[in-house]
Amino acid sequence: MAQKRDYYEVLGVDRKAPAEEIKKAYRKLAIKFHPDKNPDDPTSEDKFKEAAEAYSILSDEDKRRRYDQYGHAGVGNGSAGAGAGGFGGGFSMEDIFSQFGDIFGDSSPFGDVFGGARASGGRRMRKGSDLRIKLKLDLNEIANGVEKKIKVKRHVACTTCTGSGAKNGTALSTCTSCNGSGQVRKVVNTMLGQMVSSSTCPTCNGDGKIVTERCDVCAGEGRLMQDDLITLNIPGGVGEGMQLSMSGKGNVPQRGGVAGDLLIVIEEEEDDLLKRDGNNVVFDMHLSFIDAALGTSMEIPTIDGKARITVEPGTQAGKILRLKGKGIKDLNGYGRGDQLVHVNVWTPQQLSSDERATLESLRHSPNFQPKPGKNEKGFFDKMKDFFH
Repeated sequence: MAQKRDYYEVLGVDRKAPAEEIKKAYRKLAIKFHPDKNPDDPTSEDKFKEAAEAYSILSDEDKRRRYDQYGHAGVGNGSAGAGAGGFGGGFSMEDIFSQFGDIFGDSSPFGDVFGGARASGGRRMRKGSDLRIKLKLDLNEIANGVEKKIKVKRHVACTTCTGSGAKNGTALSTCTSCNGSGQVRKVVNTMLGQMVSSSTCPTCNGDGKIVTERCDVCAGEGRLMQDDLITLNIPGGVGEGMQLSMSGKGNVPQRGGVAGDLLIVIEEEEDDLLKRDGNNVVFDMHLSFIDAALGTSMEIPTIDGKARITVEPGTQAGKILRLKGKGIKDLNGYGRGDQLVHVNVWTPQQLSSDERATLESLRHSPNFQPKPGKNEKGFFDKMKDFFH
């Protein structure tokens, strides 16, 4: 599955480019690759959609911030194969026109082609509201990624009236106030001459149509509230508070339009034994004094189950053992972290008389006298070696 290109690279702009420059870059590419202008180039539509997707992220302040911080995974667009049901989804031509056609204004070289941003007669396509949910993930799911199926209560288009709100989808008449355009024009005489302004038609609320008889199922709203089963593909390496987006899985607006987005906020469930530190996981291992002195083999928990490790004789308290590749996947695909095992030597708090006598007999033995070598590092030096 091919990786998506960097959105800044797609538009040919610097990462610090202002909004106006991004808008101009998209407009230039959209005109260049519009399918109607390139009927003999089958790749033009893909390039047109790629530019529109890049613009949809970089023109939105919140999405651009998440993209700058987390890359494609932060806005749900991890690979070029992501379909309309994946994070960010794909763009249909209708989606593009409905959301971005207005940036071409009246100077569009394609005339009414970019009128796809408006319904018939120049009506503006509405977009529904976004939905936000919180998703709890355990450490294993965060480390490796996971597919989740969740139920979301949201507004969907009424199938009986096809979202129009009209009975059988046909009980509609053209608005006489705006003649179906959804816009009313007002001419005002000023000192500088006549000024013409347009505003949403108050009679039809910009629909261009009047419902003459309401749909019996949705009572004229054109939408219904229902539980929708949605599949989420969460990439490995996400973190607490990170927000992913799923295009077109929010609410459908009243009487037709483009559905909003589903925003998924990640919550990390705390693990009883393993603690996360970036892409590494840390485990506190407690050894008896005897096992630390004589060495042993023991099982410890990891993200993927149990692992057996060998403790060398004479292991000191504070030593950190590293299990390569047993940590969390990097969100941007740069391998994965390690598991760090912090050795704690357990000192018994209660001793029997025989145990005490045995230890007393060893108290002054030369091998029981602390003799740290010059090359033995303290705890903080060891941590610096691992994390810096």
